[in-house]
Amino acid sequence: MKKNILAVCDLETSYAYNLMESIYEKEGTAFEIQAFTSVKSLAAFTKEQPIELLLISASAMHDSVKELPIGKIMILSEGERIKELSKYPCVYKYQASDQLIREVMDYYVQDQAAEPTVLLKKKVRVIGIYSPAGRCLKTSFALAYGQLAARESHTLYLNLEEYAGFESLMKEEYSADITDLLYFAKLGNGSLVYRIGSLVKQVGSLDYIPPAVMGEDLKEIKPGEWCGLIQELKDYSSYDTLVLDIGNSVRGIPEILKECTMIYMPVREDAVSIAKLRQYEKALEQRNMGYIMEKTRKLKLPYHSSFGNKEDYVDQLLWGELGDYVRGILREEE
Repeated sequence: MKKNILAVCDLETSYAYNLMESIYEKEGTAFEIQAFTSVKSLAAFTKEQPIELLLISASAMHDSVKELPIGKIMILSEGERIKELSKYPCVYKYQASDQLIREVMDYYVQDQAAEPTVLLKKKVRVIGIYSPAGRCLKTSFALAYGQLAARESHTLYLNLEEYAGFESLMKEEYSADITDLLYFAKLGNGSLVYRIGSLVKQVGSLDYIPPAVMGEDLKEIKPGEWCGLIQELKDYSSYDTLVLDIGNSVRGIPEILKECTMIYMPVREDAVSIAKLRQYEKALEQRNMGYIMEKTRKLKLPYHSSFGNKEDYVDQLLWGELGDYVRGILREEE
């Protein structure tokens, strides 16, 4: 089934194509993106396919555009107010592309009632990475696994920890995080697929959603909300692999793990870690969920001692003992 078309029409060629590329990076999972530098080429295209959403500069907006098969029109404004175009929503064209795209998606989602299209794709792998023991290199393994998996398949990493420390690790500040993604999933009107592009960040080839900035917010999220998010991503996103880095502060860990195709569990051999693992396994058995351990692979991760500058920690995960170990696991999955 074809995606809806989001088109950009601007007489300034470089702007039209640069904006098209920016939107494709953020919203390519939800739309097919097209760019036009004249109304004539735009009109010719609509004879073959209708356009769902058109972003068009004020200078390109002619009366003839109103007659074309276009669902919604939004004006790319240079800051001027044009009375003849006042009935159309507008967005300032020279602002940062991330903010422009966010404003466009806000308008589109609030104004659209159509259900999103379920993508026809192969089965999505959901990889859970969890351990009841602490200080076992779980997140280091998850980030290495995600980055290497992303070289072969379109992969999204989600961190479900109370204090993930990503602003320091990635040297970024986040204005939105995974709780925003959960909000869009809960709306149930297709918002997630149109919003996810404005939330996604990258480390290498791996896409990730910033973890919760206020970690205590995770404690308020019900297990069903996590499961609903996973299902929406499987149905409507273009990702082939989801990597869930699950912390002990979230509610409903067994319910989340139930959704996973495969679970990797880093373990340690000290007495306390072994005791925690036994209690976890016993709790699963008492809930008749022992089958979760059947798809769980326990890992004794190598201590990665060959790192240099800690400020480059995430990049260095792919090298040395841990990177080689993860490559071996991925080869076994093939």
